[in-house]
Amino acid sequence: MHSGSMNDGSLELVTVGGGCYWCLEAVFELLEGVESVVSGASGGPEPNPTYEQLCSGRSGHAEVVQLRVDPSVTSFREILEVFFATHDPTTLDCQGGDVGPQYRSAIFYHSPEQRATAEAVIAELTTAGVWPDPIVTEVTPFDAFYPAKDEHQTYYRRNGGQPYCQFVIEPKLAKLRKELRALREKVEKV
Repeated sequence: MHSGSMNDGSLELVTVGGGCYWCLEAVFELLEGVESVVSGASGGPEPNPTYEQLCSGRSGHAEVVQLRVDPSVTSFREILEVFFATHDPTTLDCQGGDVGPQYRSAIFYHSPEQRATAEAVIAELTTAGVWPDPIVTEVTPFDAFYPAKDEHQTYYRRNGGQPYCQFVIEPKLAKLRKELRALREKVEKV
């Protein structure tokens, strides 16, 4: 288990879930200022869930990525903008064909500042009417993070030719720039 400390030197710890962690990992690895991305599990009662327990949806955990970010390069707000631009925060326990509570949209905040920023961003997106349905992203305090096994880390980089990567992750990466630009323009008009 990784500690819940806010800073690693000058790096900020960020823990978010929004569907399969392979998708999130591929997106966040592209961002400047993101020093590391680790796939794993958070938000459930049992320590050290196995991949099988996580996939079953019965462990209570969400598939998440834990980032170490240089906030002087990329702010927590900017991380959340990318987070919201690359998944659907209005579908409960579901992202596309990935269905179950392990795929829920979640922000596990590490500080009161992160909580306030997350709630402010959600309020702004709601006011802007970015999605026709309400945002169901849970915003809860960080408790524990359990890294996935090595074969689940840097999955897209190592398995880019796999069908899941081609049909699910590639389109997310392709749409990232377009969605992020449109999202910023919509919020700026509010």
